[in-house]
Amino acid sequence: MLLVIDVGNTNTVLGVFDDKTLVHHWRIRSDKNMTEDELNVLVSSLFHERGLSAETFTGIIIACVVPRMMMILNTFCLKYLNRTPIWVDAATVGSIMPIRYNNPAEVGADRIVNAIAAYQRFKTALIVVDFGTATTFDVISKNGEYLGGAISPGIMIAADALFQNASKLPRVEIFSPPDQVIGKDTAGSMKSGIIFGYAGLVDGMVARLRAAMDDTPLVLATGGLAPLMKDVSESIDEVDGALTLFGLRIIHEHLTA
Repeated sequence: MLLVIDVGNTNTVLGVFDDKTLVHHWRIRSDKNMTEDELNVLVSSLFHERGLSAETFTGIIIACVVPRMMMILNTFCLKYLNRTPIWVDAATVGSIMPIRYNNPAEVGADRIVNAIAAYQRFKTALIVVDFGTATTFDVISKNGEYLGGAISPGIMIAADALFQNASKLPRVEIFSPPDQVIGKDTAGSMKSGIIFGYAGLVDGMVARLRAAMDDTPLVLATGGLAPLMKDVSESIDEVDGALTLFGLRIIHEHLTA
């Protein structure tokens, strides 16, 4: 079985593939201060519940955007899983997808993985919108080239900034759309502004990116808030919550073929 790990600024997602099938996955906090031993206690308990052990895995591949966690994860894999992981970066995947960034090394590993997974699934021009700590827009040509994209503050970052910097505004739940766009109280007004405001951001950015492309792209959303935003955005065509995990599997398959 293959262990895939996607390390984001807020959460780390682990997935286990049996051939091409995702059989288990978990989401844990990304903790830069955790030791490899503490990580092992947490992960081992998750594995134990599913009857998994170090001997289960024939390979490990990791995409990480948190540099301080790379040493922790590398030591964990060597010490407790007895395997050296494959690390995803622009150089690793250059043979799979050409990176047309001015400096390919600047592209986040998760963005590259999402682009590869999306193109392998649809084989067409794409805009991939990832609702993570940041909201990212990644553009892929119809020929499977990573063209670049855009980065904006994530929805949760915006909500937290509003709560922390405006004295009288409460922290609001934003995991469901408001009943109406015209808020009738403070919480409703904040919820409308955050959710519908971000839908406007997404639709506006997608329109601008489409106008800059030679082809009409499919718009694919991923990340924890993708299903919510699909309901309020006018431009999202598809949602794939496990896009990054499948992208890691595809990259591992290509690199070890």
